[in-house]
Amino acid sequence: MNKTDLVNSISTKSGLTKKDVESVLNGFLGEVTDALASGEKVQLIGFGTFETRSRSGRVGRNPQTGKAIEIPASKVPAFKAGNKLKEAVK
Repeated sequence: MNKTDLVNSISTKSGLTKKDVESVLNGFLGEVTDALASGEKVQLIGFGTFETRSRSGRVGRNPQTGKAIEIPASKVPAFKAGNKLKEAVK
């Protein structure tokens, strides 16, 4: 399912216009992105938690040449599913 499919599905189930649903979805995604960028967690009880995790620097290999390269430390977004979501997927 892509974003357009999600907007169409929510619009059909909620009775809202596609334009309104897309506006709300874009707002939600923007707020989650802003929160993660500032180091905050976004916790939706029962659904899951969006957070950032730190990856330490490490040495990797170029697959074409086999030469060692330094991979710098970074922050990456992560999602941990909540119990209700886990149960629904089982």
